[in-house]
Amino acid sequence: MFDSTKLEHTLDKEEFKRIEAQLRNDLLDAQRELRDRGTHAIMILINGVDGAGKGEVLNRLYEWLDPRFLETNAVDIRKDIDNGWPAAWHYWRKMPAKGYITAVLGSWYHLILRERALGHIDREEFLRLLTISSDYETMLDHEGVKVLKLWLNLNVDEAERRYRKVKKKGFFGRPLVEEWSDIAATSSKHKLLSIIQEVSQLVLPNAIPWTIIPAADGRYRDIAMGQALLKLLRETFDAAQPAEKRKSTKAAQKHPEASEQLSRPSIVSTIDLSKTIDRESYQRELKDAQHRIFELTSSKAFRRRGLVIAFEGNDAAGKGGAIRRIRQALDPRDFSVYAVAAPSEEERAYPYLWRFWRDIPERGTTAIFDRSWYGRVLVERVEGYCSVSDWTRAYAEINAFERQLSINGYIIIKFWLAISPEEQLRRFEERKETPYKQFKITDEDWRNREKWPQYEEALTEMVDRTSTALAPWTLVPANDKRYSRVQVLKTVVKSLETALKD
Repeated sequence: MFDSTKLEHTLDKEEFKRIEAQLRNDLLDAQRELRDRGTHAIMILINGVDGAGKGEVLNRLYEWLDPRFLETNAVDIRKDIDNGWPAAWHYWRKMPAKGYITAVLGSWYHLILRERALGHIDREEFLRLLTISSDYETMLDHEGVKVLKLWLNLNVDEAERRYRKVKKKGFFGRPLVEEWSDIAATSSKHKLLSIIQEVSQLVLPNAIPWTIIPAADGRYRDIAMGQALLKLLRETFDAAQPAEKRKSTKAAQKHPEASEQLSRPSIVSTIDLSKTIDRESYQRELKDAQHRIFELTSSKAFRRRGLVIAFEGNDAAGKGGAIRRIRQALDPRDFSVYAVAAPSEEERAYPYLWRFWRDIPERGTTAIFDRSWYGRVLVERVEGYCSVSDWTRAYAEINAFERQLSINGYIIIKFWLAISPEEQLRRFEERKETPYKQFKITDEDWRNREKWPQYEEALTEMVDRTSTALAPWTLVPANDKRYSRVQVLKTVVKSLETALKD
């Protein structure tokens, strides 16, 4: 029996072949089960000093596993990973779908460890960044993405010797994943190893433990890696509940009935829906706001920023009309509008934030979301499309998502357009009677009216828990469409002016 904890850390060729044969069969069986179940994905973070064999480990994975369901996400840390998108975008865009395994080279730990090894951050900041990473991994775990964190451990002097040897041989030598060339001083590399030892011993809430693999002997290293992956796969299957127990009934997931009392005062009661604007003032103020938005988004200062606008609101509240007025103010080459519907089969194979991360705009451009990531705590909550535990933890996950965007230079503007039930009914009837508007009204819209109190309760809690200093909610009275459009555009102007003068 192979023991990855023994001190010798070597395998002779015959022993390696014997263990490898069984391990490959077991891994393929487990990978096939992962694919057949379709409930989980695996992310393998391959970390280690240059020369420890990261490229060899990756190639071994492709040798031992079915490559059709194995992917690589290689982030070149030597380049500026913040070249247009937040750092996290690089990992989200190649997030493995359920049933797949992704190997990550250049994980989110690289920058944290590098900055600490070079003395650019103190221990307090180091621990803060590790906690953020731990929270991110916990969220992935809840969404069915299991993370295996590998550190290929090798003495600095031996790593240097191997590194120089491989570099000398060039392309025809063994594969070399070069990540730490900017840490030139040997003392910094020694500190790097002491830091990873510290990280592996830290006890952080809900943190996924590191797997430290001795890498002096390549055969031992590869077997230890394969067994660590097999162990994670089997633990994932063992922890999964039987299918009949996993599927809670829709009724059990639904929120309390409308007849129950709201647990807090409704946020809607704070919105003055009687506000209006005359046509002449509307046309003048709308034109002025559009002109100013164009100036601001065409400015040099905006090239270093990005703009993300999320629209939520009652059905028929006028989100589309407000979005069109923003579109008219933007260079059509520099914005995109995403109409968010129920997730597709493809999208359901990923964590729910994946489809929004992939649409985050490049710096200097704008993304407008007609409905957004808040569907998890609105429609999915009220309609019972996700469990209570899913939507209750989503508030913190959404705040973390928006915080990442904000600290990476993105301006976040969130609107809730509010109308009264009476005004909604009037607009529904108008849509039903107007042929070119009939596509806007569905049976689901009529059903949602019956759940007005539940949606109002969900809205109140959503605003309470996700209106932050970095990404506040703007509640817009929308019984008068002209008034709501002007208020939306004025808010965009104010947000841009405030952000771009900093």
